[in-house]
Order: sequence, then structure tokens, then C-alpha cells
Amino acid sequence: MKKAFNLFYTDLFLCPRLFWLLGGNVVLFILSFFYPWLSTLPFLMFFSIVLALVLDLFLLFQKRGKVLGRRVCPERLSNSDENEVRIELSNLYPFNVQIGIIDEVPEQFQKRNMWESTHLGTKKTKSIAYTLRPTKRGEYSFGSLRLYVKSTIGFVQRRFNYDMGKTVPVYPSFLYLRQYELMAISNRLSDYGIKKIRRLGHSMEFDQIKNYVKGDDYRTVNWKATARQGNLMVNSYIDEKAQHVYSIIDKSRAMRMPFYGLSLLDYAINASLALSRVVLKKEDKTGLITISERMGTLVAADNKTSQLQRIMNVLYKEKTRYLESNMELLYANIRRHIHQRSLLLFFTNFESMSALNRQLPYLKGMAKFHLLIVVFFENTELSNMSGKASHSLREAYHKTIAEKFIYEKKLISKELLRHGIQSILTPPEMLTINTINKYLELKAKQAI
Repeated sequence: MKKAFNLFYTDLFLCPRLFWLLGGNVVLFILSFFYPWLSTLPFLMFFSIVLALVLDLFLLFQKRGKVLGRRVCPERLSNSDENEVRIELSNLYPFNVQIGIIDEVPEQFQKRNMWESTHLGTKKTKSIAYTLRPTKRGEYSFGSLRLYVKSTIGFVQRRFNYDMGKTVPVYPSFLYLRQYELMAISNRLSDYGIKKIRRLGHSMEFDQIKNYVKGDDYRTVNWKATARQGNLMVNSYIDEKAQHVYSIIDKSRAMRMPFYGLSLLDYAINASLALSRVVLKKEDKTGLITISERMGTLVAADNKTSQLQRIMNVLYKEKTRYLESNMELLYANIRRHIHQRSLLLFFTNFESMSALNRQLPYLKGMAKFHLLIVVFFENTELSNMSGKASHSLREAYHKTIAEKFIYEKKLISKELLRHGIQSILTPPEMLTINTINKYLELKAKQAI
């Protein structure tokens, strides 16, 4: 009995409507001292409030009545993407109810106002969805689901607690992998502001003769087959397959810089994962290398179906470190473990020419044996600053410094090209599309 009373007491909450009516009742009692003809009205109002309160308590705390709730959450969340979480409700009361919902989301989101309210008819069910956008990889812990139910009287509300505690891992962005894959297959990456890739050649491995469609190279027209069929026919060739593509991710302090809530490391990880999916779809082999002041993970290039999951499990745990990357160690490991000429996409960041010059001998060494693409980032904050008009000497000084750093980034790209090393200088938010587009361009040129 004592336990039941404690549960009743802890799950009972008084609503503002009750306090407003009691306050009005107090005002009527005060007015009845000055206006005797009001003497019975306050008492009638008070007893009506008490009667309605008792009825409300009886309706909400009857044994068979309750509202069921559960949280439907993905087994894993996708970093930097909108992940949908649903709350499913069922009303077992014989009357309509109003429900307030508090879902204890992981503390990493710092959401203190997770309150949803809805109406639910008798014996009805409803699903309410909201989205969460994580910006860090790791484990996120959900807490309890709390429902606050009140009837149409609205004097009190009853709380239902559902222990829905669950730890969910946040993996590198995987929700849009298929979207990038389909765009790569259909050459629709140009829809996102990237220049259209012109195919400069084709492999010598003949596939079939097919009908001409818009976009086919007119130099591949088979005139003999065209004469026989009466329709324009072209030769089709198969792309070279099983080429090795490695994503090399720098985990040094240079990759800690945040843009739009994500660090440069997270942007590089998301791009590497999307690129690996496209590489596997093109029937090439994809691999992964991580580097900081010490050697990280090396996943050998392969095209097995489990390769993408293997790479994802590695990237899920990677974190930035506080020292500069050991490029000599990276070069030695590449020479030791990668014997076939491969495409190496090195995700890093250079802010000055001096930073590049320290690493340039090792980059030139890797470029001798492999096709090396250095991927580094534009500072979008500096770009925004340089684009604003100056209204004071201080603002003019800041704008000049920003333009100097932007110009130095362009010099870095030219210096790499002077030594035969290609590069991608990209805003962080465009990294994935620019990287995949570069891979498709090199594959079209048969440069790998």
C-alpha cells in the first residue's frame, strides 16, 4: 500500500488550469466580503473544483487505463546527417487524452527543450518523429521516455516512465552513400556544381556493339554494323577494373579545425567512406591508411563485399591527435606494404608554405611510385571575411590578412603541381563530391 501511494504521489502533477481556477475562487471569496450577494458563489465554485479534481484523479489513475510508449531508434546513427527517431504511442484509456512527451536524448546534443505534445483518441495509436544530427563519432546514450497524460478536465496529469535506456554508436556518414553511388554511376555529380567530365579515351578491352545514345563518343561508331542494322551503332569498351585506391587520412592537429560543427577529420572520414563505396561499385579495390605522429591503421585494398564495413569499423574509432604527422613513417610504410601502382588520396591540411615544405620531400617520394592526390581545405571563414566590405581600419587589416592566407593556399596548390603532384583545394562541405569527381575524372583519363 505504501509503495502504491509513493508511486501515486511521484507520478501526480498539478496543471496550471487548476491553479488559475483556485486563484479565481480566492478572488471571489475576497469580493464576497464587499458584495454579500456573492457569498454562496465562491463555495459552489470551490466544491465544483474539488469534485472535478476527484473525478480527474479517478479517470487518470484507474487500474486499466494507461498510455504505452516506446522509442524506435536506428541501431546506429550517421554522423553529420539527420537521423530520424520515432516515438510510438498507444492510448488504452476509454477517453481522449492529451500527452506531453519528454525523451531523454544523449547529452552530446545538449537539447534541454525536448518537449512534444499531442492529442490521442481512445484506443488509438500514433507515431511522432523527430531528427537528431550528431557532429561527433562515438557512443551516444539515450535515457528514459517520459509521458505526461491529462484528460479533457485538465486539472492534473499522470506521468508514465519507460526505461528506454540504450547506447547507440555514431558511425561516419553512411546515409547518403547510395546517393553518391548512383550519382557516380549516372555521371550526375555535375548537378552539384562540378564541371562535367569529358572522357578522353577508353580501354582496349572490347565489350559489345550497341545502339548509339546521346552522349556516346562519336569516334566509336562502328560503320559496318551501322550499315547492316540501318541504325547508328557504336563499340562499347569495358573500363579497367581491380585498380587500387587508397584513402590516406591525416589525424594530426591540423585536422582539428571545426567548420559547421564538424572537424576536418570528420569531413575527411565521411568523404573516404563515400569514395570507398563508389570505388567498390566501379569494381576497383579500396583501402585505408591513417597517420599521425605514429602509424595508425592500414587496411589493404580489396573489393570484397565486407570491405566497406571493415573500413567503417576502423573509421568509427579514429580521433585527432595533438602532434604533427610523421610523413617519413608514412612514406616507409607505403613503400613496404603497397607494391602495385595505386591512386593515393591524401586528406590533410596545409595553412602555410612552410608547412608544405616540411612534408614536400616525402610527398614527392610517394608520387614517384603512385598517383598521389593531396586533398586540403579552403578556410571558409577567411573566404567570408575577404568578401565583406571594410568600414574601418581594423576591418581592412583583417580583410588583408585573410586574403593573404587565401592566396597562400593557392600557392600551395601551384607548388604541388610544379612537382608533379595533383591537388584538390576544396571547401569542407564540398569535399565528398569533389573527391569522387576527381576519382571519376582520373578513371576516365585512365591515369590510374
